[in-house]
Amino acid sequence: MDIEKEKNVVTINSTIISGAGAIPAIRPLLAGKEHLLLVTDGNISRLEAVKQIRTLLEGDNRRVTLIENVPPEPSHHDVNRIMGSINNDAFDLVVGIGGGSVLDVAKLLSVLYHPQSPGLESLLAGTKPVARIASLLIPATAGTGSEATPNAILAIPEQNTKVGIISPVLLPDYVALLPELTISMPAHIASSTGIDALCHLIECFTSTVANPVSDNAALIGIYKLLNNIEVACAEPENRVAKLEMLWASYYGGVAIAHAGTHLVHALSYPLGGKYHLPHGVANAILLAPCMRVIRPYSVEKFAQVWDRVPGADTSLSDEDKSHALVAYFAALVRRLNLPDNLEALGVPREEIAALSEAALNVKRLINNAPCQVNHDDVQAIYRTLFPKIEIEGVSNA
Repeated sequence: MDIEKEKNVVTINSTIISGAGAIPAIRPLLAGKEHLLLVTDGNISRLEAVKQIRTLLEGDNRRVTLIENVPPEPSHHDVNRIMGSINNDAFDLVVGIGGGSVLDVAKLLSVLYHPQSPGLESLLAGTKPVARIASLLIPATAGTGSEATPNAILAIPEQNTKVGIISPVLLPDYVALLPELTISMPAHIASSTGIDALCHLIECFTSTVANPVSDNAALIGIYKLLNNIEVACAEPENRVAKLEMLWASYYGGVAIAHAGTHLVHALSYPLGGKYHLPHGVANAILLAPCMRVIRPYSVEKFAQVWDRVPGADTSLSDEDKSHALVAYFAALVRRLNLPDNLEALGVPREEIAALSEAALNVKRLINNAPCQVNHDDVQAIYRTLFPKIEIEGVSNA
């Protein structure tokens, strides 16, 4: 099945465990498993909750092979390096614990270590996987929704961009949404990953391939996210808000599985691929400018989202609601203390043309946008992120 052509028939069959104190519920999933591959990163592996999970994994004389050096924004070189560090052994279960980068790598390894693996280079060239080892994904951030998507994203440094390997085969067997893993997130990571989830939800909701299934997931996720993101960032020990954010992120992943993101993510990819900006930060910078562009083509849907904003004036006209929503997104990014200036993050303004070219080449996303954009349109969006540039003699500093 080609998910790019048949998004509306993707089936997610993952068994989900969720809730504070739900770590022991992982134990039954391990029955009959003898050799596990645990994929994480060094920071995550030190969390007390992860230590508890690892104790469960290592019980009953199970062998656990540990990979804890997955870098942020991993490239295909990183995956090859990781595979080179592991003996070509048989695994019964791949467990990924971490942010989107870790979960994406875990999903890939569940395919690459299966006897029917086509190999990484073939996957990057478009070959679809046919089977995977059983997998359990446990997000340690509330943003990517990777545990619910059929996507694995890798940077391709030689092309200054990223590539998505996409197949329903990547969807995990098991998912655990455990707020204990997210309470130690620094506020800037909680906010940027939360905005990443928001981008998934609003982009899928306004995508040209949106459908009733993706719309339902997006609206549930949007409500949960908008009513909890600021609390979750300000009160890291608030397990109720943290769990709601994990569910919002999960619903964002479900929406991606049935629809697809568009403008924000297309313009974000070159920023991550060439300048290694954290994905959530790049999306946060682009959120309001991209939503401003698509607003005239998504007025009714923007109005539906506005009605889910805490304290929103629902008596406004749909047109006014759509404008209010764009302003709300911009204000939310500011309240979360996320950056709005690419220049301050080390991206030179001279790169605008090259960034635009790279973004337009992410056609699988660009084609999902509710309006057509050309090179000039994309350059205009990037220009808004360089406050000192003068446009037609008027500075937007």
